[in-house]
Amino acid sequence: MSRRPVRVLLVDDQALFREALATLLGVRDDVEVVGEAANGAEALDRAADRRPDVVLMDLRMPVLDGVAATRRLRVEQPDVRVIALTTFDDDEDVFAALRAGALGYLLKDVSSARLVEAILAAARDESVLQPSVAAKVVARFARLPSDDPGRRPQPLVTPLSDRELDVVRLLAQGRSNREIADVLFLAEGTVKNHVTNVLGKLGARDRTQAALRARSLGLV
Repeated sequence: MSRRPVRVLLVDDQALFREALATLLGVRDDVEVVGEAANGAEALDRAADRRPDVVLMDLRMPVLDGVAATRRLRVEQPDVRVIALTTFDDDEDVFAALRAGALGYLLKDVSSARLVEAILAAARDESVLQPSVAAKVVARFARLPSDDPGRRPQPLVTPLSDRELDVVRLLAQGRSNREIADVLFLAEGTVKNHVTNVLGKLGARDRTQAALRARSLGLV
């Protein structure tokens, strides 16, 4: 029995980009575009009506920008997952979107394969970040002062294996499961199992939190 396709809402103020994106995703059996919106206000209306699983959200739009729309959407429809899809990766945009509740952050020059992978991952409640964005998150965390400079992070109850360390280091670079599999010459399913184990051992709810926890422990 096949699973139903992931329902996706496209939000961007450029009609041509939305149309191209809809055409690109329209050939997929595992993704269904259920609506489009030209700004954040329209996105809220469309999401309430179409009930998407994932929203691809531009950030800089008229009427209501993507950050404000993401923040409201996470309150009004907490089951909907938002991926920021934008041209910009400056610190202000990145951290504003993540604080608002975006589960992923990708740039518009992303490959179609990675975009689809990010959509499917978001539907599974997995965070996917552009590598440059993942680096910013880890770097920002490294600059945060410790509440107690003399206190060392608690070691893991169950240490990561050598292979899990390889996985978490690539994960902290924003690599997808498929990309990690290619680098480590593993099956994608094997990588998925390793990621699940890493999240469990680090006590992390998603990939971003795992990267931050690994950074605090000096693993990456």
